[in-house]
Amino acid sequence: MPFLLLLCTVLSLAACDRKPSGPKTAFNGETALGYVRTQLAFGPRIPGTEGARQTGDWITAQMRVRADSVIEQRWNHVTARGDTLPMRNILARFRPAATERVLYIAHWDTRPVADRSTNPGDRTMPVPGANDGASGVAVLMAVADVLKGTPPAYGVDLLFVDGEDYGEFGPPVVDALIGSTWFASHLPSPGYQPIFGVLWDMVGDRNLNIYQEGYSSQQAPEIVARVWQTAGDLGYGSFFISRNGGPIMDDHVPLLQKGLRVIDVIDIDYDDHHRPTDTFDKVSAKSLQIVGDVATALVMGR
Repeated sequence: MPFLLLLCTVLSLAACDRKPSGPKTAFNGETALGYVRTQLAFGPRIPGTEGARQTGDWITAQMRVRADSVIEQRWNHVTARGDTLPMRNILARFRPAATERVLYIAHWDTRPVADRSTNPGDRTMPVPGANDGASGVAVLMAVADVLKGTPPAYGVDLLFVDGEDYGEFGPPVVDALIGSTWFASHLPSPGYQPIFGVLWDMVGDRNLNIYQEGYSSQQAPEIVARVWQTAGDLGYGSFFISRNGGPIMDDHVPLLQKGLRVIDVIDIDYDDHHRPTDTFDKVSAKSLQIVGDVATALVMGR
């Protein structure tokens, strides 16, 4: 075969591998994309703002018509500067009496400053948070749509945490990972220990590339293997890439420190991370479908 023809064939096969044949579960990526749009309509979801209050109310209301029970954790967080922030975690539970449980997590707040903007004049602007925040929430909400109609193989807890992106990630961490740190110290029951947990963060990027996060691989390698095997079985191995992407300080870390087997599924290779350009056009229904299929298959026992 001539080299040019061989090269074109290889490139065509690679392109085909990046085109999923269609939904593999009852998860609906278009519906999830609509949930991203709804969150953006509330404006920035910065703790203590009206946008945050409206978003938290919306998540709680949506979960109450889907889940078997909903718990709100509310408290005040005093920042290093002395500001008091009203905080809210939302825990939606399916099959709450089941002893074998899976924990899914997403943060629903957005960063107050676009400190990674290439334009210095934009670095005090809030981040819209289409991918960094809204995409993870959208995946959990669309998973809840599935679970409402079809009981999962396990008890499932969907945890929406507040205050992940407020402060600095350090080291040391200051006024960040607030909701997950609170949850780790205020678990829903004594001895709470899910069989596995997954944090879904920045999972709507149009150019989806999810590598294996470092802390996850070090402290819960069997959960990483479980998730990546599921993705491979669904035909998504070119999006869930079996290579180390380095350690990321994220909401899974306080839970790992508490002894919970929770990993981070995150596409950190995102050009608009912590920038004012993290907008609706940067996410896609296709990416949400891929991640949502994996999330759904994991709890349906596939």
